Amino acid sequence: MDICLQHESNPPFAYALEQKAVRLIVKVLRPGSVRQIRVHYGDKYETSYTDVLIMQWAGRGVHFDYFVADVRVPTRRLKYAFEVTAEDEASHWFGEMGWARDLSEAVPFYIPYICPRDVFTVPEWVDQAVAYQIFPERFANGNPCITPEGACDWYDSPTPTSIHGGDLAGIRQRLDYLQDLGINLIYLTPIFRAGSNHKYDTTDYFEIDPQFGTKDDLRGLVADAHDRGIRVVLDAVFNHCGYFFRPFQDAIRHGRQSRYWHWFFIEGDEIDTETVNYETFATKLRYMPKLNLAHPEVERYMLTVAEYWLSECDIDGWRLDVANEIDHVFWRKFRETVKRAKPDALIIGEVWHNSLPWLQGDQFDGVMNYPLRECILDLLVRGRLSTAEFAERVTDWQFAYPAQAQRSMFNLLGSHDTERIRTMAGGMVAPVVQAMALLMTVPGIPMLYYGDEIGMEGGADPLCRGGMMWEDEGRDKDLLAIVKRLIAIRTTEPALAGGLMMVERAEPGLLRYVREGQAGERIWVQLATPDHPDARIPDGADILFAEQTKPYVAQTEDASAFSGGCTMVVWKI
Repeated sequence: MDICLQHESNPPFAYALEQKAVRLIVKVLRPGSVRQIRVHYGDKYETSYTDVLIMQWAGRGVHFDYFVADVRVPTRRLKYAFEVTAEDEASHWFGEMGWARDLSEAVPFYIPYICPRDVFTVPEWVDQAVAYQIFPERFANGNPCITPEGACDWYDSPTPTSIHGGDLAGIRQRLDYLQDLGINLIYLTPIFRAGSNHKYDTTDYFEIDPQFGTKDDLRGLVADAHDRGIRVVLDAVFNHCGYFFRPFQDAIRHGRQSRYWHWFFIEGDEIDTETVNYETFATKLRYMPKLNLAHPEVERYMLTVAEYWLSECDIDGWRLDVANEIDHVFWRKFRETVKRAKPDALIIGEVWHNSLPWLQGDQFDGVMNYPLRECILDLLVRGRLSTAEFAERVTDWQFAYPAQAQRSMFNLLGSHDTERIRTMAGGMVAPVVQAMALLMTVPGIPMLYYGDEIGMEGGADPLCRGGMMWEDEGRDKDLLAIVKRLIAIRTTEPALAGGLMMVERAEPGLLRYVREGQAGERIWVQLATPDHPDARIPDGADILFAEQTKPYVAQTEDASAFSGGCTMVVWKI
């Protein structure tokens, strides 16, 4: 028998969808050939299996095929084993100890009991969410009276230290623009008191930076946003603080005698800011000392911060900076604190790599989905992936985490830490439109970086942080109109709310996938070269979106998948 299966009775292979339902996933290593997989299951206390379910083939990854079954568990207790039918119609049995000669010899997998508090839950509203990231210092100036002296002109090229004058009042005044765009979730990078323009060097976690306004300004912004059906998520920087954070200054002055000495990771008996004998964010960034979240006082302080802004200003969640460098114990307590204060608050971690340890229901709801960004750019901009390779990688990504986490991922094409998508595309709009079509139709929360919807350009930090273009002559109105249409589809079509993404065709010049909603609704998404013979749309299909991009010159030696022109269609039947 030449079949290799992979399954474990824990995430991401097995997990509760709700209190009486479990999702099971089996990976089959290719080239092993499997015709069908059936799961035999029942209550763990029963002597035999009482039910059987055929697993659904759900996609082809780089090395594995995926099979999925959602199993009802009325008693919350489950034992199960797999019957694998090979191409020769022979049945093989697979359990926790591997292959067996028959079902009676297969050692069962067990989910002993679905404890209600162990079920991974995320806010219901994530399924219709479209997020918009704002770098507050660069979005809009609504109160020139608080703009710091020496600020540059709004559209000057940004530098690491330039001040342009954006503030909370400016964001509040532009809420109508965001509402018209279709945005219903705003993510603000840090707004607490800090010394830099980016505010990732917090000096006071309980005050708004006066450059941005006051607590009343934040309350007003959140209230007005809520009136428009828009939620607001803030950025929390708990991994490190700013140089002028009072506890760090106390440690500088008093050395080991400081009550805050153990809030930080310091070598020696006093702080040396020249040699930087203390841990920092990244490598010896003296103005960003790393915090010791395992210290009870630091832990208590930051948990108080998390709860304070939820209750004080009614914010709707947190995005967590450098989340993968803080211990899991703290994040579990953080989740308990946040969800107790506001049960439908959203928690998003900044993790640039595989994030399964944080996405099992006890820490984050989702993360910044940079791996998906890389797949989209490699397909449409860099020319590193074929459509088949893209489909395989996205399928692997889809099954890397529990479904609840996939629903809550911040899917992005760019952020304040990356080049803008239009710049990466060499200024051409075609690959941007193609990327937007993918962004708005794959599982997760699509997140726009401010200005990308109007074609703003900018290289790596700090050039990606330019002042938002509000002048008509600098805005790509055609791109804006396309993005608005895509957002409208994303927020109104049930098939795009949760559910799996199934790739139907992935070959040169053609990518087609289908999304299926909770009640069986389906939407198809297709990108195809204009002359592809199999790019036909079914008769009677309800066309939701259709757009054609012209050929363009690829920015790499290898032409990207649709640089020869692309017809994008979204439809339902």
